[in-house]
Amino acid sequence: MSLLSSLKAMFSSDKTPAAPVAMDSEEYKGFTITPAPLPEGSQFRVNGTIVKGEQNHRFIRADVLGSKDACAQEMLRKARLTIDQVGDGIFR
Repeated sequence: MSLLSSLKAMFSSDKTPAAPVAMDSEEYKGFTITPAPLPEGSQFRVNGTIVKGEQNHRFIRADVLGSKDACAQEMLRKARLTIDQVGDGIFR
């Protein structure tokens, strides 16, 4: 392997981003909330879906937490708050 190839391998980012993994869903006021923490390095971004009937809303926030379980709990908390504040308006 040449020096140039070695340098290129060190600085290239051929890593495929990890996909979120859906966790247990929760029913709340007629909505189904499914957390799916999104791995980002050694942390997890708040991510998931809120569904009611045929309507679906992807719920992603800037918050990142150190554990998948803490991230899922934070997603559930924020999703409940959003449902309380805007209800079906989340799908507009």
